[in-house]
Amino acid sequence: MDSESYQVDYRVEPASYKHWNLTVDAPLAFLSVNIDEQAGLRPGYKLKLNSYDLGVDIELNDALNRIRFEHPAVRTVVITSAKDRVFCSGANIFMLGSSSHAWKVNFCKFTNETRNGMEDSSARDGLKFIAAVNGVCAGGGYELALACDEIILVDDRSSAVSLPEVPLLGVLPGTGGLTRLTDKRQVRHDLADIFCTTAEGVRGHKAKDWGLVDEIAKPAIFQDRVRERALELAQLSDRPAAGKPVRLTPLARKSTRDHISYQHVSIDIDRVARTATLTVSAPHDEQPNSIDEIHASGADWYPLQLARELDDAILSMRTNELDIGVWLLRTRGQCRAVLEMDQHLHANCEHWFVRETIGYLRRTLQRLDVTSRSMFAMIDEGSCFAGSFFELALACDRSYQLALPDDESFAPKIFLSESNFGMFPTLTGESRLERRFYGDQASLNAARQHLNQPLDADTAFELGLVTLNPDDLDWQDEIRIAVEERVSMSPDALTGMESNLRFNGRETMLTRIFGRLTAWQNWIFQRPNATGQSGSLKVYGTGEKPDFDWDRI
Repeated sequence: MDSESYQVDYRVEPASYKHWNLTVDAPLAFLSVNIDEQAGLRPGYKLKLNSYDLGVDIELNDALNRIRFEHPAVRTVVITSAKDRVFCSGANIFMLGSSSHAWKVNFCKFTNETRNGMEDSSARDGLKFIAAVNGVCAGGGYELALACDEIILVDDRSSAVSLPEVPLLGVLPGTGGLTRLTDKRQVRHDLADIFCTTAEGVRGHKAKDWGLVDEIAKPAIFQDRVRERALELAQLSDRPAAGKPVRLTPLARKSTRDHISYQHVSIDIDRVARTATLTVSAPHDEQPNSIDEIHASGADWYPLQLARELDDAILSMRTNELDIGVWLLRTRGQCRAVLEMDQHLHANCEHWFVRETIGYLRRTLQRLDVTSRSMFAMIDEGSCFAGSFFELALACDRSYQLALPDDESFAPKIFLSESNFGMFPTLTGESRLERRFYGDQASLNAARQHLNQPLDADTAFELGLVTLNPDDLDWQDEIRIAVEERVSMSPDALTGMESNLRFNGRETMLTRIFGRLTAWQNWIFQRPNATGQSGSLKVYGTGEKPDFDWDRI
């Protein structure tokens, strides 16, 4: 079944998990992968040997958010397997072999984001991760381990770590495996070359000596050593031992064929034009002021609710609406309300609940950065692109701000706040303003001089904060022509162009991961050596050998 005929719902909760067991013994949490091989997200394959599909990672993503918010006393997460002698054999090969190209690429992108989120939580929010590899650990299973702070491998003479995608499947490790080997673990490139072309993997002392794992432990002491090290890592965290949990209540969403609505986010799809208008609404009610009031709001606190809704909207559109290639981003509400929200985020950013909410918003905005859609911000009457909401416009490929020189009172304004100067960094580690101006300090200083001031279209244009500033006479035609031109262009060329332009300047491990996924893996997934009728993904498990085209391209 192709992904185009299957609607994916990213909303899950622990009671419905099919593949993960979560147990909490603060300050530790144990997240055990225990995949039900009969419970694939789509029919046509079995998830044998703890292999995973998109459904497994949807649950993992949810479980991580549950730990972040519902278990604040947890400081270290131990990821292990509930099955005997197998940790995880990676992405299910038969799922990949039967999936459309778009499904494979989007699957890899989401799994990357989930693992990047683990590293983000470790670096910024004090949540540490240990991979307790208690069996065979291959492909995407090892990539999950690589996303952890440390890897402890059982030394039982059979358990090994491996990245067998090149020799077995004719593709690349799709969840950042190659990049994390070199950039994160700094495995010597010649050893990495052997490792990535040896299907059986590396075990025991060699795995430790090569830097593929941090420790090995004999079976008799493995569990004790994992717990001991997890408690040591917990000492490095500042998550609160007595923090009051915030339950992530079910996310309400109403959907029809052409409309999706949440409390604060809505999407209108124009299938003829192949566009979607995504509208984010500012808070309407008075917002809590004190940290006690904020904490008491729980999952209903506006910034957290917004992060959850926007995250779900992006993922749903990305997976389920492949031919809707242009997203028009709009905001509605009072700029004052958004700036007030930003003030609360800044004032309370050291509190664990606010910090985790900022992290959720940060990762959600980063999803926009890597989304393969053209995005235009429409700053028109009724807009509230202020502070953190202006990050939505900065994430877009273009922004249009309506100029109303004859009606100043109705002219849409944008506002900059401290949120635009580092609270929500991109994958490069820079703010979106830094990325926009290539770190040019004069441009950043000029923007900062207008902090919390209303900026009309002409002023914003002069400061370089928006792309164009058409007046009311030209607005409709300008937008119509821009959208129609964009929709008419090759989606493949646009995806490559947008990825290159959005990640200018500084390179990081994360930009390399997504760049290599977009370019190399995207290309390899379309080559007959991998996906042709006699390609590696198609003949895997049949006993036949792949029929390669031996030309080097």
